[in-house]
Amino acid sequence: MNERRTTLADVARKAGVHVTTVSLALRNHPRLPQETRTRIQKLAERMGYRPDPYLQALVAYRSKTMPRRNPPTLAYVTNWNTRFGWQKVTAHPQFYAGAAAKAQDLGFKLEHFWMSEPGLTQARLNRILETRGINGLIIASHMREQDVALEFDWAHFSAVKIDYFPHQPGLHNVTNNQCSIIRLALRQVLAAGYKRIGFVMHRGWDHSVDHLWSAGFLCEQANVPVADRIPMLMFPEAEPVAAWMAESQADVTAPTAAFQRWFRKYEPEVVISKSSFVQPCFAELGLRVPRDLAFVDVFLEDTARGRIAGVRQNHEEVGGLAVEILAGQLHHNKFGVPEIPTTTFVAGTWFDGASCPNRRQQDDPSATLSASVR
Repeated sequence: MNERRTTLADVARKAGVHVTTVSLALRNHPRLPQETRTRIQKLAERMGYRPDPYLQALVAYRSKTMPRRNPPTLAYVTNWNTRFGWQKVTAHPQFYAGAAAKAQDLGFKLEHFWMSEPGLTQARLNRILETRGINGLIIASHMREQDVALEFDWAHFSAVKIDYFPHQPGLHNVTNNQCSIIRLALRQVLAAGYKRIGFVMHRGWDHSVDHLWSAGFLCEQANVPVADRIPMLMFPEAEPVAAWMAESQADVTAPTAAFQRWFRKYEPEVVISKSSFVQPCFAELGLRVPRDLAFVDVFLEDTARGRIAGVRQNHEEVGGLAVEILAGQLHHNKFGVPEIPTTTFVAGTWFDGASCPNRRQQDDPSATLSASVR
């Protein structure tokens, strides 16, 4: 026979309070004094109370099917050189789209706040958010030059960060798994029969992902015979702020002269990069893909026509997961900077394409290569 579950009502009777008070205490709601929350939480633990997952699922379902008249607002906080400059940069528009869609799905409203608004200080933004009762923050689209600590009154906020900037405070964050993405691309290229594999990446972009591009490439390149290893082409040689400001408005392209020297010295059979980085170099040198060399795009966008091989980065999923995690924190009234921040990585999806033919299939028709690998 199943033992009877301890209920909220049981804990309430034992504690001498209303069942609503127990519910608030177990959700760590700041409406109750900390002493009251701690007392009831310890009592519930001693009594063996455990939440009913089926009841929680029912409550979540009813909340979703009964839209609120005034849905709570989540703040999407950016700090780019212009209010919407981030919308012109790879990945960032998709981050926002995924976050907005998930917020609506969960019954929230997402509102954009630009930290560099003229006259807007961190203290003033903090007061605005508190006054409006906005306690859930998505920290997203912060430029490298804006890597300054956020000094909000974190006791009143729950926050999740997208990508790496700003580094302080240490918040839970969600980002694309760039290390895994470059490793996936290399494994697919090696499986397709290529030996001399070149990797071209902007040095600033590698810095912006805490060097996970270069780390992943070097990790996977260790499986390549020494004679076939080609050093990465990282451009530009330096990282002046002015250059990054230009990158904020549009994708940059690899310097043709540097690419030409690198290409002629190491003679790669395939280049892994971002299309806008290298296509101008290919055109300048008269290189045709895949006749003269194969190409893999690790920021693949057009997957329908099968022209380009590469990895699609699931940016919308990054934004959606950030909101999911934030909603969970708000549900449990978890405010402040976490003692142990966590990172959630979103994998990419591989797509075969005509730009990187499978050499093994050409030599042996019985050989196969998966059309898509997560």
